[in-house]
Amino acid sequence: MITEKISEIAVQILDTTGYAGAGFLMALESMIAPVPSEAVMPFVGFQVADGKWNLWLAIGSTSAGSILGSLLSYWMGYYGGKPFVLKAGKYLLLNQHDLELTEKFFHKRKGTWTILISRFIPVIRHFISIPAGIGRMPLTPFLGTTFVGATVWNTFLLICGMKLREQWPVIQKYSHQADIAVVAAILAGAGWFVYSRRTPGKRSNL
Repeated sequence: MITEKISEIAVQILDTTGYAGAGFLMALESMIAPVPSEAVMPFVGFQVADGKWNLWLAIGSTSAGSILGSLLSYWMGYYGGKPFVLKAGKYLLLNQHDLELTEKFFHKRKGTWTILISRFIPVIRHFISIPAGIGRMPLTPFLGTTFVGATVWNTFLLICGMKLREQWPVIQKYSHQADIAVVAAILAGAGWFVYSRRTPGKRSNL
């Protein structure tokens, strides 16, 4: 019952930490820490679907966390530059190659729309605030597009979580098949993680 156990642990964590905990996790997600929003927001949706959390407070707290994390990354780039980011990133499992890919993405598509679009792209959304800061992008458009992109993305994942919760009895009925899928996903993710760090030069440029 792997899927059921994972959901129980995630919900227990959110029960304990509340809106602040969800906001903190999303702040980490918007920085360079390996905390994917796809692993946080659906369970926030569970809380809303169960009637434990208010929908608007859930969206507001997680979006505020995303903005705070993005702003901290922006300031790291703005005031510290790339050398400081690389030094500090060692403590947050920063992948330098991913950062370089994000820099290329940002410089090829300079403009406020780049920040907005990046919120929907895996890997890129974790790093995009740093080159925006290094490039001295004006703060107001940066915050505006970050707010819109983060709110839309977080809300989408939250709603997915709510819909998933509604279908949970069906998922439990087929939990064995779901467990196999979860194990396969974990193994695939671990394999990709190892491969991406051993062969960075073979990954395609954005």
